[in-house]
Amino acid sequence: MAYFDAASAAPLHPVARQALLASLDDGWADPARLYREGRKARMLLDAAREAAAEAVGCRADEVVFTPSGTRAVHTGIAGALAGRRRVGRHLIVSAVEHSSVLHSAEAWEADGGTVTRVAVNRAGAVDPSGYAEALRADTALACLQSANHEVGTEQPVAEVAEVCRAAGVPLLVDAAQSLGWGPVGGDWSLLAASAHKWGGPSGVGLLVVRKGVRFAAQGPVDERESGRAPGFENIPAVVAAVASLRAVRAEAAREAVRLRELTERIRARVPELVPDVEVVGDAGRRLPGIVTFSCLYVDGEALLHELDRAGFSVSSGSSCTSSTLTPSHVLKAMGVLSEGNVRVSLPPGTAEEDVERFLQVLPGAVAGVREKLGAPAPATAVRAGELLVDSLGKRCPIPVIELAKVFGEVPVGGLVRVLSDDEAARLDIPAWCQMRGQEYVGEEPAERGAAYLVRRVG
Repeated sequence: MAYFDAASAAPLHPVARQALLASLDDGWADPARLYREGRKARMLLDAAREAAAEAVGCRADEVVFTPSGTRAVHTGIAGALAGRRRVGRHLIVSAVEHSSVLHSAEAWEADGGTVTRVAVNRAGAVDPSGYAEALRADTALACLQSANHEVGTEQPVAEVAEVCRAAGVPLLVDAAQSLGWGPVGGDWSLLAASAHKWGGPSGVGLLVVRKGVRFAAQGPVDERESGRAPGFENIPAVVAAVASLRAVRAEAAREAVRLRELTERIRARVPELVPDVEVVGDAGRRLPGIVTFSCLYVDGEALLHELDRAGFSVSSGSSCTSSTLTPSHVLKAMGVLSEGNVRVSLPPGTAEEDVERFLQVLPGAVAGVREKLGAPAPATAVRAGELLVDSLGKRCPIPVIELAKVFGEVPVGGLVRVLSDDEAARLDIPAWCQMRGQEYVGEEPAERGAAYLVRRVG
């Protein structure tokens, strides 16, 4: 099974597993106690906080660990709004924020606050001028993700932070998707992140509140985590989360180049392999491992199941709303096609062979879904040096007839891939090749039936 949904949760990094197991023996006690076991736990927690601060680029006393990334976002937004309640009750967010930010905004509106949602372009990016125009005298807080969780587009955080700083408004950055690749630039005020996005264990979030930012923690507080995350710290999980962050950062430069090449391959070849496809998100300013495309005449849920049966774990629609099967708010805001949406998010270490196999399986999966839906999909799809003949559901000799009709469209040396679920094709197509003096390359498994490869030799 090829796991291509790292934007939802990255597989547990081996370093995280090692750190988790190692710290279970010394990190179980209360770090607030002065006896030996408590001191050991405190040393582990303090070391993790120092390492997290180094990775983020902040002071250690600005970092708190929360029970999740969502809790970090909720706590950060609520605390910053409460801390600046004398300024006003206006909140700014982008239209493509993670659901945790949008849910906080909805709760703020329900409580009498006002919210401005800044629009994005078709690539999913905000324009800093949009934030400048949204700022008001009563603006208490602005929020912006560092990179989009669904289409991979990186946001102009540094530019927006500069606009907000000039107006005296703090900016909270949701860095869940990008922190594993590097620190967030710009003069931001608050930052939230989630360990399971970079290969740490689930249930660990990170909240950074810069010194000088007015912040009033909401709800009951205690002495732990500066009163911003009450409750007993899960020290082994925190240690594992920070250890994995350091590990992925050490590998980030090399792995980013490799994953970027693989996602660029998907971006380029999917429209060649599958008709009526729109690849979405910024083509250049994007995270290394995420690529998203939408297929016309295709139901996203059905396509997801087809790819799952073929051995690929991908997400369809928004990662935040896929369980409800509702259209993605991100794609809606971008104004792009939302039908048959597929997000491929490659975890570090993804094998090139898995990507190639995905590209082989995808055309048949899409064609199968379109056929089931009775969609007006074309019978053939041409790309450089290869032509696909979709003869699924057709009885021989029709597959051979269709092969003969289109064979002249392929240059010498090119391939024709015939999809057929008729057993007779296994005999008829090689026989046709022998009679016509063409090369029968062989048979490959397909989502339905088989793919028969024929190379034109003259």
